[in-house]
Amino acid sequence: KLKNNAHFNFTSYDRRVLITGEVPAAEVKAEAERIVAAIPNVQGVYNELVVGPVSSFSERSNDSFITSKVKSRSLDNAKFSTVHLKVVTEAGTTFLLGLLTQTEASAAIDVARTTAGVRKVVSLIEIITPSKARELDLSQQSANKAPVENKKP
Repeated sequence: KLKNNAHFNFTSYDRRVLITGEVPAAEVKAEAERIVAAIPNVQGVYNELVVGPVSSFSERSNDSFITSKVKSRSLDNAKFSTVHLKVVTEAGTTFLLGLLTQTEASAAIDVARTTAGVRKVVSLIEIITPSKARELDLSQQSANKAPVENKKP
C-alpha cells in the first residue's frame, strides 16, 4: 500500500531515532512514530515526516550531496569531534544529532548553517559537559585500540 506513496529514513544516535521522509497522511506519520517508539531501548523519537508527495531521486541525491558537504566542512572546522555527530539532510533541511558541548554544538550548527544548499538547520544535539565529552573521547579511543582477533579457518 505504501510502497510508492511513502519514503522513510530512520537515523539513530544514542537511543534516539530521527524519522524523516514523506508520507501520504497524518495517520501514517503517527503510526510510524508509534512503531519506532515501541522498539526496545529507544529513548526518544523525533518525527520529522512530512505529509505530502514523495521526493524525487534527484532531490534525495541533492540532499546526500549537502550532507557530504556539511560532513567534510565539519572535519575541516576541527572545533568539534565529528565522531559524536550525525548529519542528515532531507528536503534541504539539515538535522544534527549527537552529543556535544555547547561550544561544539554552536560550531557544528554554524558549519551547517553556512553550507551551500542548506535551507534550514534543526539541532537535535544533546548538550553535554566538557568532562562528559572527555569521557566519551577516551572511551572512543580505547574502543579504537581494542585488539582485533583474527581467526583463520
